[in-house]
Order: sequence, then structure tokens, then C-alpha cells
Amino acid sequence: MSQAVIFGASGGIGAALAAAVATSGRYQRVWAGSRTGSGAPAGTTPFAFDLTDEASIAKAASAIGPEVTLVIVATGILSDGTDFQPEKTFKAQDPAAYARAFAVNATGPALIGKHFLPLLPRRERAVFAALSARVGSISDNRLGGWHAYRASKAALNMILRNFAIELGRTHPQAVVAALHPGTVATELSAPFTGMREGQRLFTPDEAAGYLLNVIAGLNPVDSGQAFAWDGQSIPF
Repeated sequence: MSQAVIFGASGGIGAALAAAVATSGRYQRVWAGSRTGSGAPAGTTPFAFDLTDEASIAKAASAIGPEVTLVIVATGILSDGTDFQPEKTFKAQDPAAYARAFAVNATGPALIGKHFLPLLPRRERAVFAALSARVGSISDNRLGGWHAYRASKAALNMILRNFAIELGRTHPQAVVAALHPGTVATELSAPFTGMREGQRLFTPDEAAGYLLNVIAGLNPVDSGQAFAWDGQSIPF
């Protein structure tokens, strides 16, 4: 039984992805994960998980079981009220902000991989994708700033590259990819969408459609790379 699992299905992009995957008819079961395990889109099966609690991720993996051919990690944090904001200067760096950013943006997705990569079929096409960000690219960084967020997304990119290398030895048809959704009208990006004049702003449904098109076009040779919403490769 082919299954799809969406983590972060209570967020703007995650909810749109879960709904779109469910209506595609390509999977016999679509799981929609959130911290509360409720409010899942129609046609999906809800489950609860906490990125900072490995036991909850392991429990979800045990409940969902094998034959998972699509995993999308649509979680992430850019700011957290007044306590955690993107830094404009290195003088604003704070250990708590780094700990929070890495826990959600890097360590959490890594633990999802730990427990869900073993559920992928060995001889069928399967995709493990996580939402990263263009600002996580080291070679493409021309503005600086946003230290904790950039660093945590760069770490996520490295984790995904490691997954791709290891998985490629045993799962030749599998693809691991980092995805940049563009700027999307969600709670995460709302405080910052006015910072770049003329930037294109997507609705969650638009972003989900673009990302699923990218996923559909990925091949094993693409594994371990990052791609933008329009399918363009993003250098690490």
C-alpha cells in the first residue's frame, strides 16, 4: 500500500500540500502530522508529533508502517515573537535563538529521517523532501544577516545530502531533496514579506502546486540537491 506522510500539516504550506496530495489520488493513504494531531485536511489521516520529542516521531513511524513512498517535512521556524527574530547584525546573535532554530529547522527533520527513511521501499521510487530556504545556501549568500535561520537551513541541507548518499547505497530509486517554496503568504513569512520590494508572493495552494510539480519531476540523479519552486537547482 503506497502511503504519503506530510509533517507540518497544520501550517499554511503543509496543510495545502496534504490537501493536494490527498486529492491527487496517487496514494492509498495520506497521513497529515501536526503537534495536536487534529484539524487534518479532508481525505487525510491525522497523527501527532513533536519535532523536539524523538519518541513522538518514532511512535508515528511505528503507527504508519512501511511502504511510504512520499515524505514531505513542511516544518520550520523563522521567528518566534519578540524572543526570536532574524538578526540584522552579528551583534544580535543569541544562543537561545540558535538552539531554537536548529531544534526545529535541522535536528527535527533529521530525526524524522532517522525513523522514516527505513520505511521507504528499496526497489521503488520514493521521495523524502524537506522545505529548506534559498537563504540556507552558503555560495548564494550575498546579504548576510539572519544568522541562526541561515545556519540552521544550511545544516538541514547538509543533513539531506548525507541522507541522499547513504540511502543511494540501498535504495537506488529513492530521491532526497531540499525544496525552496519561494515567499509564501503564511504566518512564518508574514512579518517579512514587505522587506523586498517586487518579490513574488504565493498563496499556500500555489506553493503546494509548484512544489508537487517539482517532486514529480525528480529523478535519482537529483538526490541530495536543492530545488526552488520553479524547478531551478539551488547551489548549497
